Amino acid sequence: MTPAEQAQPHRNLQAPAAQASLGAGVIVTDPEGRVLLGLHPTGVWELPGGKVDPGESIERAAARELAEETTLEADPDDVEVVAILLDTPNGAALTRMTAVTVVGAHRGTPAVAEPDKMRRWEWFAPDALPAPLFVPSSQALKIWRPELPLENGPFHRYAVRREA
Repeated sequence: MTPAEQAQPHRNLQAPAAQASLGAGVIVTDPEGRVLLGLHPTGVWELPGGKVDPGESIERAAARELAEETTLEADPDDVEVVAILLDTPNGAALTRMTAVTVVGAHRGTPAVAEPDKMRRWEWFAPDALPAPLFVPSSQALKIWRPELPLENGPFHRYAVRREA
């Protein structure tokens, strides 16, 4: 290897220019099968969730965001990634990638932990969802329960296959 080649950072260590934003949408249910949704200050209902930090797994991000937003606690091992949604809102320069996750078990009672981001959390029967729904949340719920009467948005959907 020449000195010039040695001075160049290894390709595997160089991050490409950002073209996407990755977040986790968390579908969590209570013992009655109701899904948890939060009312954003803009009047839109949405699932708990948020961005995946560098070096963090989607499952860990989903559990962390659930706790940060709702005070509910879940073990990352109880989080299943079921699909990836891709869209580009309003012609943005970044593609929004949402990992649809389902929490199998959780502890606690939901409470507003970030009052600047959420007015309240409520449980809703899947057949009685409120409106309007945040579009990525609506699409995540449609992946989870395809029979729900939710419109298909301008998303690309990718089911995640679990290892045997």
